[in-house]
Amino acid sequence: MLRCFLRAICLLLVTAVPALALPKWQQFPAPPPMPPADQSGFADLRGISMFYAVYGKGKGAPILLIHGGMSSGDVWSFEVPTLARNHEVIVADSRGQGRSTHGLAWITYHRMAEDYVALLAALKIDKVTLVGWSDGGIIGIDIAMHHPALLNRLFAQAPNVTPDGLTKIPDIDPPPLSDNLSPSGAFEADPEIEKARNRQMARERVFRRLWATEPNYSDADLAKIHVPTAIVIGDHDPVIRPAHIAHIAHTIPGARLVVLKDVGHPAHSQDPKQYLKAILDFMGEPPSALTGAPAPKVAQPPAAVAQSQTKVAPKAPQPSAAIAQSQTKAAPKAPSPLAAVAQSQVIAAPKPRAVLVLPPTTVGSEAPSVATSQTAGLSN
Repeated sequence: MLRCFLRAICLLLVTAVPALALPKWQQFPAPPPMPPADQSGFADLRGISMFYAVYGKGKGAPILLIHGGMSSGDVWSFEVPTLARNHEVIVADSRGQGRSTHGLAWITYHRMAEDYVALLAALKIDKVTLVGWSDGGIIGIDIAMHHPALLNRLFAQAPNVTPDGLTKIPDIDPPPLSDNLSPSGAFEADPEIEKARNRQMARERVFRRLWATEPNYSDADLAKIHVPTAIVIGDHDPVIRPAHIAHIAHTIPGARLVVLKDVGHPAHSQDPKQYLKAILDFMGEPPSALTGAPAPKVAQPPAAVAQSQTKVAPKAPQPSAAIAQSQTKAAPKAPSPLAAVAQSQVIAAPKPRAVLVLPPTTVGSEAPSVATSQTAGLSN
């Protein structure tokens, strides 16, 4: 009798566990280690030392991945292995984040955008597809406005173009009364721990001020963008207002709105497969690019037959411009809290808080120079 009772309890627990599992948008998976880079190093440019890494070097059209605020390029470890099969993938740490130094200049979105422009010049890369998450998406929009010739496409996930696009504008904390005081008001016994804590607090204040005051792009600024653009959002992203993200997609000429299902702000880590599919679909790549399977080969007819077929083939009726546009921009609707913005179905997400920042260094040379190392892997 007891054994039957215990079996029933176990069965109940087994069936209940899936129901208790958190939905994807409430999960925050830790990124796996980055794969070995084909090239990595530090580029001395614009007064900072900027860490970068290149994967799949020479394999195909370059893709530049730009991370969100107060994180590093390592957040892309879910996407890099797949993208690097057929593309040269460039990953870097933005100014004052990850392994890149801060320099003496104040951090702004435009300054970080110009850092990436200088990095591409130093690496002798003429054109990229830019994939940016959160702050990285804002940096991508800035580059699209000021350096459109550098971009084949822009895939901007969860950007905002004004501070009021955030669901909550961060508070800007006043400086501490004393560098030697702990949060409780007592003096910290270990000066090294206290110095590290103060540096961390100072960095957080820098980014809270950035998020509270920038960016400030007008509709006229957005209307200047003519790079093929996807504005992307998770349907459970809590940081960006739905109407704001819809407005960005509406204002950039020809931009498409992409809504990712059942994910929040860090969509790249919550559902990497869906995220990669959205990138590759936007780039016009076949489904085989996602799985790594070779693309099916299409038999080519003899030249004479092909030529005759070309000359005689009747022209297919062209859809009207309105239908073509709707077919291009239409995105499958997923149940979400975005019912209020039915046509846009969008929302935004929280700024990441993982910090891997090095202390500031003195200003270096303004001329970009690249120190590279051929590595078997990256230290994380």
